[in-house]
Amino acid sequence: MEEMRLQKFLSEQGILSRRAAEEEIKRGKVKVNGVPAELGTKICPETDIVEYKGNRVGGAVRKVYIMLNKPVGYVTTMSDEKGRPCVAELVENVGMRVYPIGRLDLESEGLLLFTNDGELANRLMHPKYHKPKIYHVKIRGEVEAEKIEILGKPMVIDGYRTKPVGISVITRKQDYTVLAMELFEGRNRQIRKMCEQLSLHILTLKRISIGDVKLGNLALGEWRHLTKAQVESLKK
Repeated sequence: MEEMRLQKFLSEQGILSRRAAEEEIKRGKVKVNGVPAELGTKICPETDIVEYKGNRVGGAVRKVYIMLNKPVGYVTTMSDEKGRPCVAELVENVGMRVYPIGRLDLESEGLLLFTNDGELANRLMHPKYHKPKIYHVKIRGEVEAEKIEILGKPMVIDGYRTKPVGISVITRKQDYTVLAMELFEGRNRQIRKMCEQLSLHILTLKRISIGDVKLGNLALGEWRHLTKAQVESLKK
């Protein structure tokens, strides 16, 4: 039977990050077979009994699926070498370690999905299974109808020809224009690069839906569990 480091086991069980697990092991909060563990301890998950704060750890991990309304200013990573705020900080109280599915850049906000279901996460990030995503894009000034039409057609970005984009006008005023843009692929910063080509200045960019999962009235910076129907829609 294969052994593994105790902190890795705790991380994979969704209890603690590896770094946090190391600290808890140092504090004597983790026991293996009834004995306080030491840093560097290796275990066999099939035979050893691991306890954290008196509760046994192990067995089947409960699958968790949540949505977050990501604010501007947070990077979509679990940690950042530059010390910037990370989305991981906003989901610390989920009670289980979850990871983001896909990304939203630093300046963007809105719907971001998290899970500890690696199989579903990998499937959703595969180009073959991309779910359509809708964004509300606020652009400076009154955008001409000709440019709106161009945004809906295939464009060459970074040497790649994009798929057509579903586009509609929500608001068009002298000071700003708000567009709804539906993307059917997951190109990096695609909307921003499309707008740059047309010299359009984005004021705000917000993702409001992924497939049948809609952000709704979830408050900025808050998260909630997906419904069973939403999870099933993502798995289709």
